Amino acid sequence: MDSIRSKVRASSPDVEVSRISAAAYEPGTLSMQVSPSLFGENKLIEVEGVESLNEAFLAEALDYLGHPEPDAVLVLRHGGGTRGKKLLDAVKKGGWPVVDCQPLKKDADKMAFVSAEFKAAGRRIDQQAVLALVNAVGANLSELAAACSQLIADAGSAVTADIVDRYYGGRIEATAFKVADAAMAGNGPLALSTLRHALATGADPVPLVAALAAKLRTVARVAGASGSSAQIAAELGMQPWLVEQAQREVRRWTPEGLVRSIQATAEADAQVKGLSRDPVYAVEHAVTVIAMSVQGR
Repeated sequence: MDSIRSKVRASSPDVEVSRISAAAYEPGTLSMQVSPSLFGENKLIEVEGVESLNEAFLAEALDYLGHPEPDAVLVLRHGGGTRGKKLLDAVKKGGWPVVDCQPLKKDADKMAFVSAEFKAAGRRIDQQAVLALVNAVGANLSELAAACSQLIADAGSAVTADIVDRYYGGRIEATAFKVADAAMAGNGPLALSTLRHALATGADPVPLVAALAAKLRTVARVAGASGSSAQIAAELGMQPWLVEQAQREVRRWTPEGLVRSIQATAEADAQVKGLSRDPVYAVEHAVTVIAMSVQGR
C-alpha cells in the first residue's frame, strides 16, 4: 500500500487520500469519495476489509467498475476467503491490475522482506538486526513493514540489533526470544528472571513457549543435517548465517539433552494451552530443563 501511495503522490503531489471500510459501508459513500474535487485534485480511495464487505458496497463497487472516474485511483484490499469473490472476479475480468500478496509464514521469507525494504531505501541493516526485528514484530506483516519504515526514517546510521532492541525490545515477541536465548545459552538465572518479569507485566505464556520451541526446533533441524552451512540452508530453507549460528549452538548439546528439552517444551505447550491450572509453572519448568541441559553452562 505504501508503494501505491508513493507512486500516486509522485504523479499527483496534492492527491486527496480517503479510506473506506467495506464491512461498515454506508450507501453513497463511494460515489461521494470518487466524485471530482472542487479544486481538481486527484483522489486515492483505499478500501479495507473487502473480504467482509456488505451488500451495499458490493453493489456500488460493481457499478463503479463499469464507469470509473479518470482522476481517481481505487484500491481494494481483500484479506482472503470466498466472500467478495464476485467483486474480485469483476476486477480481473475488467483487466484492472491485481497484486496477489501471499502471507509470509516462514521467518526466512520475513527476513528477506526486511532486507529488501532496507535495500530499496538505500539503507543498511545487519543480519542480527533483521532477525531481532522479525522476532519482535514479525507476527503481522503490516506491522513489520511499518517498523521497517520507522527505522529507515529514524535511524541515522546502519541499523543494528541494539537499535532494534531500543525501539521494539519491550514487545512480548522480543521478550520471548530473550528468554529463549538465555535458556539456550545455559543461563538459567537470567532466563528465569526475564521470564518472570515478562509474566509480571502481563505476558501470555503461549508465545513464550512458542519462542522456546522455535529455538529448539532450529537447533534440532541443523543437528540432523549434513553438509556446508550453505547446503544446509538451501535444503532447510533457512538463511546461511542462521544455520551457522545454530551450528555453534549444537556444540552445547548432547542428543539426550536436546530430546529432553524438546519433550519438556512440548509438555509446557500443552499445559499453557489448557491442560494445566498453573501455566506459569509449566513455562518455568521448561526454561529450567533447557538451561540445565546445556553442556558447559
